[in-house]
Amino acid sequence: MTRPHGTTVPRVGIIGGSGLYEIAGLTGQRWRKVTTPFGSPSDQLLTGDLAGRPVVFLPRHGRGHRILPGELNHRANIYALKQLGVAWIISVSAVGSLQERYRPCDIVLPDQFVDRTKKAGEHTFFGRGIVAHIAFADPICAELRQWLHATCRRLKLPVHDGGVYVNMEGPAFSTRAESQTHRRLGYDVIGMTNLGEARCAREAEIAYATLAMVTDYDCWKTDEAHVTVEMVLDNLRQNAAHAKQIVVETLPRIPTRPNCSCHRALQHAIMTDRRLWPARTTAALRPLLAKYL
Repeated sequence: MTRPHGTTVPRVGIIGGSGLYEIAGLTGQRWRKVTTPFGSPSDQLLTGDLAGRPVVFLPRHGRGHRILPGELNHRANIYALKQLGVAWIISVSAVGSLQERYRPCDIVLPDQFVDRTKKAGEHTFFGRGIVAHIAFADPICAELRQWLHATCRRLKLPVHDGGVYVNMEGPAFSTRAESQTHRRLGYDVIGMTNLGEARCAREAEIAYATLAMVTDYDCWKTDEAHVTVEMVLDNLRQNAAHAKQIVVETLPRIPTRPNCSCHRALQHAIMTDRRLWPARTTAALRPLLAKYL
């Protein structure tokens, strides 16, 4: 899709499960294999047009759900989306609730993350001769989150604006002691995937927001059944229709020109003198660094 004067409209990326790309109104569908310097993404990426906007769908765990949370290659996934011209990402994710007020099938739009993984070194594109330190105090794009919030309110869906998403390692669910600790610390929801996506998206200068779909009360709530795969899948099916609605209704609100601070995240982040950038690293990071070369 192009603007009247011929320049390409940046795509909107959607990361989530298979139900998201099985969506009415998605035209011009094409599965595309993308290679990256960081290995293979979770799957091929599906491009097309939806609600008047060019989009890219990425099955986070691969079609058929074949990849564990700890096996996800966030760098490859985000790099592949960047290569395909994505400037915004809506990440649809299942989460457990750590607070009474977030009920199963509610929607939470987190504005903060806490990292409980051991994979920080795998959540950056930099190193190998180029040092960068992005600002990450506010890890979610506030504008994109507010567009999602406005859509949920208009659709009269049970939505909560803001909250802390704690990213655990997985693949097992929390122990009760862990769940109760996270709850006492004031965290709101728990998941296994979004922190790495958000950090890599910021380095790639892509605006990123999480659409967290509550499936369960984790296991802290002793008067409820503790979380099981069956429970998660049952509530995911109920959440999928809402997620599709939200995506379709939000797309027209997203600008056709990237112009928020997320899209300038590297402007003052790179510490290494340009003259010292290794040629091989520079070539590998060209989609991220092109406007700084």
